Amino acid sequence: MSSSLTTKVFVARLLGLDVFDPLGDRLGRLRDVVVVDRGPSKPAHTVGLLVEVPGKRRVFVPVTRVQAIEAGQIICSGLVNLRRFQKRGAERLAVGELLDQRVTFKDGSGTGVIEDIGLDQLRNGDWVVSSYYVRRGDRDTGFRPFRRLSRGERVVVEWNEILHINDSEPQAATQFVAAHDELKPADFAEALHEMSDKRRLEVAAELQDDRLAVVLQELPDEEQVQILSALDMERAADVLEEMDPDDAADLLNELSDEQQEALLQLMEPDGAEDVRRLLEYEENTAGSLMTPVPVILPPEATVAEALAYVRQEELSPATASAVYVCRPPLETPTGRYLGVVHIQALLRMPPPEPLGNIIDTDLEPVNDLAPVADVARMLATYNLTSLPVVNDQGRLVGSVTVDDVLDHLLPDDWRTNDDAEEAANG
Repeated sequence: MSSSLTTKVFVARLLGLDVFDPLGDRLGRLRDVVVVDRGPSKPAHTVGLLVEVPGKRRVFVPVTRVQAIEAGQIICSGLVNLRRFQKRGAERLAVGELLDQRVTFKDGSGTGVIEDIGLDQLRNGDWVVSSYYVRRGDRDTGFRPFRRLSRGERVVVEWNEILHINDSEPQAATQFVAAHDELKPADFAEALHEMSDKRRLEVAAELQDDRLAVVLQELPDEEQVQILSALDMERAADVLEEMDPDDAADLLNELSDEQQEALLQLMEPDGAEDVRRLLEYEENTAGSLMTPVPVILPPEATVAEALAYVRQEELSPATASAVYVCRPPLETPTGRYLGVVHIQALLRMPPPEPLGNIIDTDLEPVNDLAPVADVARMLATYNLTSLPVVNDQGRLVGSVTVDDVLDHLLPDDWRTNDDAEEAANG
């Protein structure tokens, strides 16, 4: 979130605020906040907003898309998935489920009823439930060792000053996810791989869509298919939308044609279109490995704008290493491909410099039908982390990164082959 976002807010005071995109178009109205219960030892984690869009449909907006809460409005970035919200796993609705809950104070001073919920932003950008605005209950007869509070008095208490709101014990899978939420995707995937089939599916079902997507990408093909097939079709489509298009296409390639088409129909049209184009390529071609969404800018864009793009957290280091300069349209397939600007060049040039003045035209793009062996040879010859991929008309259709090529060249079971790992270390 941007620095303009308020660092402490109370949920009930936000209800009904209009939600806008960065261009000023109204998306809808805030109706609730979605939090994830992480057990009694951690504050609940805020994952998104529940926004009512035209047609009375309530949709989910990830909290990472919220740019600002100011002047009685909420501003969001990026596209919003308009599929109707469905609560999953340990998710809870702040207004729908937590307000009016009766709680017990840990200091023994009685009980109360939650009337509002305070959210705080941590230094790492995450938002958590930090406090509760509580009204003392009428049956407050407990001993008060610290201070006397009259019945009906309203107080703000920290999240850890009341007993855990969820009276029932969380499921074991929920506990596992909460205890391992800091693991890197590859490490979490390794833990999943070691589980029984039943346990793996239970834990996977508790993950948020975006987390499940990045973890799936680190699992062997058969386990990816197993987990995706265990989800209901709509959720499976949501998870595919969160995956990189090339990884989503690889996973869909493991399914039957009927399953592929059913899932593509449920995906958002823009995401489905990228995946469909990748599915059209034969295996072992540059097109089958590429990502169709590299960083693409026009020649008039400045070095400052390019650096802002490559700073995006969701970009992999290999994808962020180069900016491809093309004539409009800038969506793949683009207008005429002009050349590439490497990140080192961006760091050496003044911020106002147009990209058109610093294009590297010596690096030849690869054709989308070129064999993977040619792509690997070019990456190795010129010590590159990514290569532009063009079609026969000279339009950029994507880029191939070195991690994509390595993933293709290594044995199918390289992620879980202990003998190969020992050999590599030894």
